[in-house]
Amino acid sequence: MTTPEKIEDKTTKDEDELAGTEAPLLEHLIELRKRLIVSLAVVAVLFVGCFFIADQLFFFLLGPFERAAGGIEAVRLIFTAPQEFFFTKLSVALFAAIFLGFPIIAAQIYAFVAPGLYKKERHAFLPYLVATPFLFLIGAAVMYYGVLPLALGFFLSQEVGGEGLATIEMLPRVSEYLGLIMTLLLAFGICFQLPIVLTLLASIDIVDTAKLKSWRKYALVAILVVAAFLTPPDPISQLGLALPLLLLYEVSIISVRMVERRKARAEKAEQSV
Repeated sequence: MTTPEKIEDKTTKDEDELAGTEAPLLEHLIELRKRLIVSLAVVAVLFVGCFFIADQLFFFLLGPFERAAGGIEAVRLIFTAPQEFFFTKLSVALFAAIFLGFPIIAAQIYAFVAPGLYKKERHAFLPYLVATPFLFLIGAAVMYYGVLPLALGFFLSQEVGGEGLATIEMLPRVSEYLGLIMTLLLAFGICFQLPIVLTLLASIDIVDTAKLKSWRKYALVAILVVAAFLTPPDPISQLGLALPLLLLYEVSIISVRMVERRKARAEKAEQSV
């Protein structure tokens, strides 16, 4: 049984653990500025490097279009303003710089917030920080290799041509194609963070397994709405996002159950001391 003396001793240990981490507002702002400068410097260096290979990066992003069209020879894009492709390459370089620099940016965020966390909170938070880029990559890969080629194949099937018919051909602008694939990359990568978000909410007792199970029908509607809003208006890409999200929701329930069991074991161990 836990006595008041033991509770007081635990509180004292927690306070001792955070002792010395208090800092005036000015010091927090200075630390924040330092972390921002490091993050921006990393993005700037990567941006310059990525700009020199922006053509190759754009050709890589054309991969789904190539698979949908049946070969790179069948891929045709246009730009309608002299500066359009130049600004498209700038956008590609910036997107790639942020994508490649995310681990360092995440490390800077963690370094800024870690001093204000208890030791056990830091240990609990770190795995989620590591898992975030992996889930983002999985979501981006599902979109790049699976959903987008199927969606582009659907759009290409709408072309019209032949003897005695007007030729109606899909010729997307380079900026429009880049906007589409970047939007889908971000949408799939962010949506695949669902297990992390729900598990973190379970860690602070906002959600639990029972609530998530009872919310299944509402989650289904919400996921379909999100998929319809974030993807192009075709059933392939919408289902391509909705189905993985439904699976991730079930994975989140399992993850939340594991968190609840771990917390129950920890509470039982504390009570037995």
